[in-house]
Formats: sequence, C-alpha cells, structure tokens
Amino acid sequence: MGRGELQPGQLLPPMRELAQELGVNPNTVASAYRTLRERGVIETAGRRGSRVRSRPASTARDEIRVEAPEGVRDVSLGNPDTALLPPLAAAFAVAAGASDRQPVMYGEAAIDTRLSALAREAFDADGVPAGPVGVTSGSLDAIERVLVARLRPGDAVAVEDPGWGALLDLVPALGMRPVPVAVDEEGPVPEALEQALREGARAVIVTARAQNPTGAAITAGRARELRAVLAAHPSALLIEDDHGHGIVDLPLYPLSMGNGSWALVRSVAKAYGPDLRLAVLTGDEVTVDRVLGRQRLGPGWVSRIVQRAVVELWTSGAVVPKEVAGTYARRRDALVDALRRRGVEATGRSGLNVWVPVPDETGAVTRLLQSGWAVAPGARFRIAAAPGIRITVSPLTEADIEPLAEAVAYAVTGGRGSAGRTLAT
Repeated sequence: MGRGELQPGQLLPPMRELAQELGVNPNTVASAYRTLRERGVIETAGRRGSRVRSRPASTARDEIRVEAPEGVRDVSLGNPDTALLPPLAAAFAVAAGASDRQPVMYGEAAIDTRLSALAREAFDADGVPAGPVGVTSGSLDAIERVLVARLRPGDAVAVEDPGWGALLDLVPALGMRPVPVAVDEEGPVPEALEQALREGARAVIVTARAQNPTGAAITAGRARELRAVLAAHPSALLIEDDHGHGIVDLPLYPLSMGNGSWALVRSVAKAYGPDLRLAVLTGDEVTVDRVLGRQRLGPGWVSRIVQRAVVELWTSGAVVPKEVAGTYARRRDALVDALRRRGVEATGRSGLNVWVPVPDETGAVTRLLQSGWAVAPGARFRIAAAPGIRITVSPLTEADIEPLAEAVAYAVTGGRGSAGRTLAT
C-alpha cells in the first residue's frame, strides 16, 4: 500500500487468505488491518470486506474550494455576517474582571455554574430531555468526544448527505465508516435513515436546524417520523447538532425521548463569532460523564473566562435572535424566490446557506466565477448525493439578489438564462 500498488476503492483480500499467502498468523493481519482502519487508510463494511479509502482521512474537504480572484464576490465560506455579530470587548472585560477577583485554579469545577444553569434552562424551554450539561470547544469537538466515548473504530455512523463537510471528514478520521442518509427540506428522509440503521449504523448524527449546506430544518411531522424510526433501533447512539440556535426563528423539535444513548449540542459560533470556541451539550448521564471524564485527561476544561464571557453575552441581550434570524431569512427567501422565478430550484429554509442542485458541478462553479461570483462546490458536502453548489447569503445585500440569481441561472443551465434566452458572459 505504501508503494502505491493498491488503488483507491480497491478491495483488500480477506484476512485469512492474506495470512495464508504471507505465511503469517491471521491475528497479525487482523492487527495490521485494524491499524490501517484507525489511521483512516482503509474502511471496513462488514461482510462486504475492507477497501482502500477513496481519499485519505487526513485530506480535509476544505481543500475542495474555489479561491475568489480579485474582483470576484465570495459567497462560498459559510461565515456569519460580521455586522450581525456583537462586540465582545465588554463581555470579556466582565469575565476577566471576575477572574482577577477570583482566579480559577486546578481542581475546581470545569463548568461555570451560571453557564450550566442558563444552558439547561434553554434546553428545558425547547423540550430537550433532562440530562447533565457539559462544555466543549465547539460543536465538532463535542461530536468527536461523544463518538469516541460511545463507539470504536470500524463502527458505521449515519450522516446527512449532503451534510457538513467537517463532519464527513471527522467520521473516517476516527476510523469509523460514514453511511449516507438523504436529506430534504425537512431534514433526514425517514426511509433513508431506516435503511442506514438496518445496515448496521451504530450512531446517527442529525442537524436540527440551519443544516449545512441545504438549510433544512426538522419539522414537527418529520420529527415524529424520525422518532419512530429511532425507537425501532434503541441501541443506536443519537447525536443532535443544533448549531443554528440563536440565529434561527424556527422551533426546535428534539428527536431524543430521553432514553438510550444520546446527546444534543449547541455552539455559539454562528451567533457570536467562530472564534468564540464554545459549545454546550447535554445527553444521557453515561455519555456526558464519559465525555467530561476524557476531557479532564486532555485539555481539562474550556477556559472559564470564555464561559463567563458567554454568560455575559447571553444575559446582556447582545444578540436579539429574532432580528438576526429575520435578517438571514429575508436574504435566503429573496434569493430562493429569485432563482425559482428563473426556473432554478433551490433550498434554504433556515440558517446561512442556500443549496442549488446542478447537473454539472464543475461547469456551474466555473461559469459563476466568470460571472463574478465564487460559490462552494457541492463535492465538499457530498458522499452519494447529486451534485450541487452552496451559496452563503451572509455577504449579500438586497441589490445583490437579482444579479446573483441571474448568474446562477446562467451557470446552472450551461449558458441558458431565464426564459431560455442566452445570457451574455
């Protein structure tokens, strides 16, 4: 494999067969396969055997991107609008002052009591089942810790497709196997989730609202359907990602019913800025206890100064969620409407992004660059889903909507614009 003789996707021989060919103990081959799987070089699909991964687990999907040349508007990055982020200086000044008066020392509680109480209060208000609260350095950190606490290398994990590129990288990097689950505007498709669980997925990761890249949000009806599917597979770990909390005006419909292994994660990145690395999570006692126990052996805790700053932001009203959510909603709705008037289907019920299915991803991205717009290639977010492009609405003004929609219509149709007329390049 190191000599490059095995190609991506190539099926590896059964362990006993290879052991016989090499004249070694089968346990030696099993150990080698396990090491390769844990390093993300190969992937195992039960009785279907082991294959060389199509791409190394260390190759981040962020590498699949388009650099915006000078003069090209970049709507590819997925960042919040900086104009909607609150100033942080005052909150950190309060937090630092509290630390000056009473410095946090080794051996103290890892979680600020006010942060824990406020987080639990918000969980309760949204119908999230009772459970202890933990704090991590962002959503992905929390999801990784929950997966490691409950699963082992080789396990299958059901993930949304299209879905969050960083998560699609994380699962194989942990030596686990992602199983794609189709998504529509209301979240994961129940039949697709059922199939993934029947095929042996030991964990399910779903996005409650502001799904990246499609903007999907789980509705009340879809939540009932998904709960019924999960109830038939009680041993599966459920992880719910609610990173859209604070920027979405759609209600949360939790899937967990408080039994089995589960966790729900909320970060502050979209509402207060990506550099404010903090997420709160809750879940069943065993899962949260394992996460916090392992955390104590690593970083120990998330800075209490950061925790106190978040408390200050939450209690000072620095962000008005309805106003922020309304601003993003107006931009999304305006773009989706402008695209549909040009015969281009798009999705974007919540969050920062709009997803546009395209027949030719590379061609669409290239034509949009030529028209002055840099979008995110859908390959960053897909496993088996059809091609598409992601457009982030955060940088858009009202004046941008029509020109962007016209450029997308031209790009998607391969040079044919709205009403079938040819557009100038």
